[in-house]
Amino acid sequence: MEIEKTNRMNALFEFYATLLTKKQMNYMELYYADDFSLGEISEEFNVSRQAVYDNIKRTEKILEDYEYKLSMYSDYRVRNELLDQLADYIKESYPTDETLTNLVRDIQEIDE
Repeated sequence: MEIEKTNRMNALFEFYATLLTKKQMNYMELYYADDFSLGEISEEFNVSRQAVYDNIKRTEKILEDYEYKLSMYSDYRVRNELLDQLADYIKESYPTDETLTNLVRDIQEIDE
């Protein structure tokens, strides 16, 4: 499994998990977050390995479709990049302004 794909699926799962069925959530969490194999998941739920594979592939497409339509993850990434730039600018331009520094810190903590 590619690390980038795993990271992306975990991130999309964090944003959209509540929109999935319980079975989809279980399979995705076991496969991506807990690094279970298809065989281990199939044994856990007493289904075929192919059924697990099909469910995971379908759920990946569903998550990508949610992201395409809602853009929550990409908006989150852009917002964090801009916030990092703002924090750097404030540190350089206003190094002694505690109010600005505290406000940026508070905003950064919201998404953590």
